Amino acid sequence: MNVDLPLSVWISITALGSVGVMGPAALIVAAWLAVGYRWKYAGAWLALLGAASGLVALSKIAFIGWGIGMRHLDFTGISGHALMSTAVLPVAIFVALLPARGALRAAGVAAGLLLGVWVGVSRVVLNAHSVSEVVAGCMLGAIVALAFVRIAWRAEAGKLSPAPVAASLAVVVVALHGVPVPTQHWITEIALGLSGHERPYVRASWKAKRDRAPDRRTELPRQLHAAA
Repeated sequence: MNVDLPLSVWISITALGSVGVMGPAALIVAAWLAVGYRWKYAGAWLALLGAASGLVALSKIAFIGWGIGMRHLDFTGISGHALMSTAVLPVAIFVALLPARGALRAAGVAAGLLLGVWVGVSRVVLNAHSVSEVVAGCMLGAIVALAFVRIAWRAEAGKLSPAPVAASLAVVVVALHGVPVPTQHWITEIALGLSGHERPYVRASWKAKRDRAPDRRTELPRQLHAAA
């Protein structure tokens, strides 16, 4: 997939969706919900995101440990970057704009979804994920975001000013942008531990329909290079 932007720009975009950035941002959102509104909103948000993140991890573990995927779709697991960006960014903007009118909140959610999809596109451009994996991540993230927006739409407005919410989120994004978190390595170790295999399944040999997991010495570095 070729898009006319410098490689460095795509790398910067994709870094926005990493767990190292979106994870803390999600926790900041939960904290503001608990402090400024009700604990039930914070709990609902974390439960939705946690369940979706669990699905992402399970899909990756199933492939890495047992080679479970869909060859005809080039699907080896849900994109974590796509999930996190399309779930967290719309909700973060929504929470910051809760005191605002409904039309502005809706516009903010739409902008967050578009930005999340753009992160997903970067994963395809950088060959970190296939189109099917990114589409699955974006769809799952959008479901999480829209489900939460529906739950919290009628939250009592006016308890929080948009400024401190936006400022705290901006600090997190700027401070943690580009900081590596070895989530793929952790998932690989879990998958190998559960499956009992010494070597992980990887896309290249799996697409070639080899029955056994490939040589760890040649393929594992490539597997670990792709972020979640």
